[in-house]
Amino acid sequence: LATKSGAENVFAHLSQLLFHPVIAGVIMAGILAATISSSDSYLLIAASAASKNLFEGIIKKDADDKQVMNVSRIMLVVITVIGMIIAWNENSVIFEIVSFAWSGFGATFGPIILFSLFWKRTNRVGAVAGMVSGGAMVFIWKLLLKPLGGIFGIYELMPAFLISCAFIVIVSLCTEKPSAELEEEFEKAKNYTEA
Repeated sequence: LATKSGAENVFAHLSQLLFHPVIAGVIMAGILAATISSSDSYLLIAASAASKNLFEGIIKKDADDKQVMNVSRIMLVVITVIGMIIAWNENSVIFEIVSFAWSGFGATFGPIILFSLFWKRTNRVGAVAGMVSGGAMVFIWKLLLKPLGGIFGIYELMPAFLISCAFIVIVSLCTEKPSAELEEEFEKAKNYTEA
């Protein structure tokens, strides 16, 4: 099961090195159980999203439930096969793919969640600017700047997160304030949590 990518096997090797074989086996079985119990949910979510959002939402808006269910089943098989192909390749770098995906997710949604919870001046335009700039910066950093090495070799989440924060603040300050009604709702929520 080992791949040529060392980063993906660190936990397995450390478990074998630091623990009795029985305990290492229990630890690895726990990780495998957590992975398997989550993977079926992720497969169903992806298949449902493809069938409902793409097929029924865009391709065939008048699709009946049977057609949507059939597309969902087909997508489930397709996504499973793609996942198996990626996992079967001993040179695959699944850890890097997952890490890149999480950096995009974190840089796109992390800053706006924090700012919308803690800064009442955040507005819709600032939120969109932050999300777009954070998501774009992940790709720019990973594909264009990281290969340069040096300081650019850091994980792409950090600079993308900071860029997203900067865009949220600058664009929110340069555009219209949120409505008084929205600010009042923000204060109610803030005061409720402080009580």
